[in-house]
Amino acid sequence: MKAFLMYKDRDFDLQRRLPLNKQALTQDLGLDTLFNAMSLGDKFLFEVAEKAVLTGLNDDLGTILYRQLILKDCLKNSSIVRNIYDIAIESIESKKKSWGYFSKYLPAVLSGSIEVLQILVDMLKKLKHIADEHDDKFESEGFAAFFTMLKKELSDEYFASVQNHLIELKFPNGVLINAELGKGNKGTNYILRKSQEKKRSWIKRIFTKPPGYTFYISDRDEIGAKALSELHDRGINLVANALAQSADHIVSFFTMLRIELAFYVGCLNLHERLAQKGEPISFPTPIAPSERRHSFNGLYDVCLALSMEQRVVGNDVNADNKDLIIITGANQGGKTTFLRSIGLAQLMMQCGMFVPAESFSSNVCEGIFTHYKREEDTTMKSGKLDEELNRMSNIVDGITPNSMLLFNESFAATNEREGSEIARQITIALLERHIKVFFVTHLYEFAHGFYDKKMENVIFLRAERQSDGKRTFKLIEGEPLQTSYGKDLYNRIFGNTC
Repeated sequence: MKAFLMYKDRDFDLQRRLPLNKQALTQDLGLDTLFNAMSLGDKFLFEVAEKAVLTGLNDDLGTILYRQLILKDCLKNSSIVRNIYDIAIESIESKKKSWGYFSKYLPAVLSGSIEVLQILVDMLKKLKHIADEHDDKFESEGFAAFFTMLKKELSDEYFASVQNHLIELKFPNGVLINAELGKGNKGTNYILRKSQEKKRSWIKRIFTKPPGYTFYISDRDEIGAKALSELHDRGINLVANALAQSADHIVSFFTMLRIELAFYVGCLNLHERLAQKGEPISFPTPIAPSERRHSFNGLYDVCLALSMEQRVVGNDVNADNKDLIIITGANQGGKTTFLRSIGLAQLMMQCGMFVPAESFSSNVCEGIFTHYKREEDTTMKSGKLDEELNRMSNIVDGITPNSMLLFNESFAATNEREGSEIARQITIALLERHIKVFFVTHLYEFAHGFYDKKMENVIFLRAERQSDGKRTFKLIEGEPLQTSYGKDLYNRIFGNTC
């Protein structure tokens, strides 16, 4: 049995390696805040959320849409989905509770396996009941296939057959074993047989002799008792192993079901947090990687929203058919927050989640990279510009066409002219490799140099500032300005001394 709730035709690989830039993405985009909101302190949910978000679907539009429809079903039927998830956890835990299952003593292995299988069968019955009662409430292809599989595999005849086998394997009438005599009259070819004992009247039981020979072992005959025990173990060896493997098979199904549902449970947890704050969410429209689409309404930084009591400001931008988006404007005007919202929404879309926006559409990217400014190296092993260029070199080694790179005030560790020239050359090289670039910068020469070229594939956004110096935290289209209005911050902190 397979759940297939993350892919149509394969399991979700929880052991898949995370991208090499995992640490940079986590730090620059504040991903731990997102994962904590999805996991609510559950380490397993955190691990699944991290793996799913950071190993997104680079070019698989079909699977993105497949997961979106499943997630929509989850949002409409959250209590049912959580119930299925709890059943999976309970089933996995049942194996841990049976001490005999892990014993080296064969009768204990058999007894433990029967105990575990009985619990697992009861769990499967609960799943089957959910499928029978609630399948009409789900519309996605994924859940339709899941419930159809449960109904097909877990019929009433199946459960009746399993129950009969479990009763028989307790050997209420003793163990019937066939064996042959080998060399030196040693037993060989031990085979456990199905008991032929049938219910007979007490008269037949008294007057009918059993078709065989009977011998008894004295209570003090320890060697004889040991030999009989070994005969018993030889007979049940294959059955005990087969039963343990059967239990493992069912547990593996519940294990994968738990892994795949954990992603959706994490999404439910996040959705509930955002709904409590009144923040909007929407299901994005993913576009093929070769196209250039990026338009949205009300896009906000989900991690900022999770850490603030009041609602955060969203942005509306249409950057369709643009390869380069340059963001300039006033200090503390929301540029870095906007850049983070771009990266978070892209990652969330590409793993099949909803996004923090009223509407969102973007081409899927082969890879998502960040190059943010860092604090001064306290060890003094290198200067800031040297460190920035080394990180840029590492990005270049791993980036591929149709990727997206987010720059945040990069290459400002040197003077304006040199920083602008470095940024210009790197950006041109990236555009030639068909890489989408978002660049937050205070480098006027760099930004205005592109503005003067009037390139059709470049859009310029500016952090809005009102005439009185107030920041709206909105991004608007506008020509780069020479000032970042640092004087506003000076006056706000020290007072207007002019």
